[in-house]
Amino acid sequence: MTFTLTSLGDTLCHNTQYWDAYNSKTDEYDFSYVYEDIKNYTLSSDITIGSLETTFAGKEKGYSNYPTFNTPDSLATALKDIGVDVVSLAGNHALDYGYTGLCRTIDVFNNIGLSHLGTYKTAEDQEKILIKDVKGVKIAFINYTYGTNGIPLPSGKEFCVNLIDKDFIKKQINQAKEQNVDMIVACMHWGTEYRTTANSEQKYLANFLFENGVDVILGNHPHVLEPMEKKTITLQDGTTKDVFVVYALGNFTADQRDEITRDSAILNLTITKNSDGKISIDKVNYVPIYMYKNTNVSTHKFKILDIEKTIKDYEEGKNTSINSTVYNNLKKQLEKIKSILGDELN
Repeated sequence: MTFTLTSLGDTLCHNTQYWDAYNSKTDEYDFSYVYEDIKNYTLSSDITIGSLETTFAGKEKGYSNYPTFNTPDSLATALKDIGVDVVSLAGNHALDYGYTGLCRTIDVFNNIGLSHLGTYKTAEDQEKILIKDVKGVKIAFINYTYGTNGIPLPSGKEFCVNLIDKDFIKKQINQAKEQNVDMIVACMHWGTEYRTTANSEQKYLANFLFENGVDVILGNHPHVLEPMEKKTITLQDGTTKDVFVVYALGNFTADQRDEITRDSAILNLTITKNSDGKISIDKVNYVPIYMYKNTNVSTHKFKILDIEKTIKDYEEGKNTSINSTVYNNLKKQLEKIKSILGDELN
């Protein structure tokens, strides 16, 4: 059985983004226009994984951006509408609005039927491993963050955010194995911000995860792309298996100043469960994307561009929404993305 798994970078929402999505006539926020150019990739995948770097703490708290994020609920709906199936919530901004903000964020996803993991309202919820059935393949998802920006976990509610703790991770991996899953995907919030290479801690943790049973690691947090790697490892019992890590996928949406924070990729893994039950990672490819901000228009400034398609359309005279400056910049950003992620893997 073969299926595609798609992974996205971090979803951030700065004030410029939610101001841009605001409709004064309806007093509502609509982010759907941001994804028009790329949603065909996420909708066509068998399962798509997103990563949230904000909260949905509620309008009454006041929408806000860095250092404490609170975003209109409609952003969650926008993610579901483009085909996102699972959202990892354990990140350094999970407690930006405390335990109540964390709980309300969970409620927003529950209300629209979008699966999530990494943050929890109860200890019982934390005990449950998220498992998705994709074309008959049982996939367990686990999610951890290095920290919560110095905000301590609430006393008596330490269960609310999964922190990177090796003993706890091993426990959850074993829980997943006990449920006879076919593969385990770890969503890791880790790394050094704005660094385009993995640090030693990430590499150490990746090996730890692989050795303990994780098949695929989807990293995020640094706001920039970091390399990916596919390899075959030998387990303690002498058997071999395919494993894959992408250390970071950059920002899926954000409005940070540095150009490199606008570069990202839609990552696609083609995975097969073979007749012997083993998982093979057959192909890894990616769509280079860019968070474009058109300062020449008064509204709907933001759009995620499919870089290669945008370049091709401009060269063929089909795209009049960008100019030569943007075109030349996109070519430069494309080279940067490829220099970090490298070639597609088979």
